Amino acid sequence: MLLILAEWLQSLSPDFSFLRVVQYITFRAVMAAVTALAIGLYVGPKAIRMLTALKVGQPVRGYAMQTHLVKNGTPTMGGVLILFAIATSTLLWFDLSNRFVWIVLLVTMGFGAIGWVDDWRKVVNKDPEGMPSREKYFWQSVIGLIAAIALVFSISENSNSRAFELFVTWVQSGFSMDLPPQAGLQVPFFKEISYPLGVLGFVILTYLVIVGASNAVNLTDGLDGLAIMPVIMVGTALGIFAYVTGNANYAKYLHFPSIPGTGELMIFCGAMAGAGLAFLWFNAHPAQIFMGDVGALALGGALGTIAVIVRQEIVLAIMGGIFVAEAVSVMLQVMWFKYTKKRYGEGRRLLKMAPLHHHFEKSGWKETQVVIRFWIITMLLCLIGLSTLKLR
Repeated sequence: MLLILAEWLQSLSPDFSFLRVVQYITFRAVMAAVTALAIGLYVGPKAIRMLTALKVGQPVRGYAMQTHLVKNGTPTMGGVLILFAIATSTLLWFDLSNRFVWIVLLVTMGFGAIGWVDDWRKVVNKDPEGMPSREKYFWQSVIGLIAAIALVFSISENSNSRAFELFVTWVQSGFSMDLPPQAGLQVPFFKEISYPLGVLGFVILTYLVIVGASNAVNLTDGLDGLAIMPVIMVGTALGIFAYVTGNANYAKYLHFPSIPGTGELMIFCGAMAGAGLAFLWFNAHPAQIFMGDVGALALGGALGTIAVIVRQEIVLAIMGGIFVAEAVSVMLQVMWFKYTKKRYGEGRRLLKMAPLHHHFEKSGWKETQVVIRFWIITMLLCLIGLSTLKLR
């Protein structure tokens, strides 16, 4: 929005030539971060007071850690604050004609809506379980599949009109068509290795990445500040990848697929970082507010969608290793419990408690120790992910 305003003012008079700085993606990304941070810090206290007055408190499961029982009643659904800051800042600073940012925004808000319904049921019905898993996964799947179909053609072409033409061609060909190399699965640490996926393969992979990332972040959000800082770090790193793939010169030099338009995702990533830092101000231990599913599902979906657009699904798994470990710990715990119950008549556990952060708490780590150590691990993993920019 501000980009259009700056261009219009420049056309009126040469006195506004200084506004050319707004055309630079890096400038707008920084300003998006600052704007989202300011919005979050300003709205945060008001949101906490409002949620407290409405008694929108986090219900704690009866089988949760005993040390967490004191958190019962802490305002939740703070993810609304994050999404408001992200959406407002992004709409102010990005190029409104960019299809990739619109797709990420819609996926983020769609998953946020699912989380909002889940949180609302927990609060109103006083049910810690919230929305049934089947219902939640159904709506996640709907959004994930729609996004996957939109992305497979948007990534394969350079403009909105050509992307639609490619979709028509795909339908007319009987749903059988090869995709260009930039739509293949990119393997990090190797030069120009791209495995062709085809439309169906791309859609399946994209669906798994978006829905998987969304649920992985949601499982990680169990301690004060645990999920939001890794989201900030991974999102910022993905913003760098977006800038590289959106710049033809950098992409060619670094052996990355060149996808025009992806650079604008830096604005969204900047807004997400700024909004995340503002939320962390209030979510740091002891937390004044929790993000809830409305924030965790949305942020995870955003990370997954951006990773798909910049063709860094494998790198996302590396940088978001904490999210992967949390999700895998839950799956292994459930599978082992069911297997041992069927085989021995009673369920046994691999971990003292899942997700993984609770296992370390049960092992004697303090909550703040778990959080900070997971942050450190994420920082190291992000550095490894960023090293793939050059080590190819």
